[in-house]
Amino acid sequence: MVMGRVRNWWSHSKTVAVIWFSSLALFFFLFQLALRNSTSLSSLPSSESAMANSNRRSTLYDKMERDLDQHGAAFLKHGETSQSLSLSDLFTLKDGFVTPVLKAAHPPVRANVLYMSTEYSVPISKAVKQVFDPYFDKAIWFQNSSLYHFSMFHASHHIAPVPASEIEIEAEAAAAKAVAEGLCPLEIVLDRVVLTSTGVLLGCWQVISGTDPVSIRAKLRTALPRAPEKQLYDEAILHTSFARLLSHPKASLMDTDSTSNPIKLFHKLVSQLNNEIRGFKAKVKELWYVEEYDVLALALNGKMKVRRFQMGCSRT
Repeated sequence: MVMGRVRNWWSHSKTVAVIWFSSLALFFFLFQLALRNSTSLSSLPSSESAMANSNRRSTLYDKMERDLDQHGAAFLKHGETSQSLSLSDLFTLKDGFVTPVLKAAHPPVRANVLYMSTEYSVPISKAVKQVFDPYFDKAIWFQNSSLYHFSMFHASHHIAPVPASEIEIEAEAAAAKAVAEGLCPLEIVLDRVVLTSTGVLLGCWQVISGTDPVSIRAKLRTALPRAPEKQLYDEAILHTSFARLLSHPKASLMDTDSTSNPIKLFHKLVSQLNNEIRGFKAKVKELWYVEEYDVLALALNGKMKVRRFQMGCSRT
């Protein structure tokens, strides 16, 4: 009688234990599944963060748009231009002809940029030249349409150089490639064109879809831990140089008001260009890792080594 009760108790206990452990295992499995799903979803850009990034860019572009009025046309006085360099550091202007000043970068600048294909850059370049070329003739430098790019992140730049061996450079390139494989191609739209006080004509873009520049820069910073802490641009910005004005417009094409106030003419030309290309859409599918052996080689057609990586994210 007692033995029967023991057997029944033991059988019942085993059944309870099996059920309890099965329930625990199921709970653990479902918990892990939910955790993975939560992590996966949290890694996707939310509509709120996309809107915040877009608003941040708009604020930056508003500030850039006011720069010419607030600081005047410094480039007419041969003042400082982009990246703390003076115009005389970048160009020589003799007899109306512009020649870039190519200076070796020691060590080479190592830049990660997004590349715009000629399918989109050539129509933009054509519009820019049609509007500005008649007024500036040779006193303007047009960005090479085969090198339109968006600067993202520098592993080394001329303000804070980070020397690297060939092995370290190859490791950086491999890290940039790995980042590119996780990026989704961007569809972008031209928000506006602005002319800065340093004479740089910039296209300022917004993101319609794809990996946001904020995320791209964050991924590159993680992948390139030796990079300068201080980067050259705001993490949200998405801009590309179209041209650089280097001198006064032709006097023969300026009216009396414009002669005394050339900024008025600059606003007119920028407005005209905006009317033609604002809202232009493009797709960006490549990340470049570039070794610039000359200072601003991408801008000045200098010596460089380019590694091109296709963005590998596929959205279904």
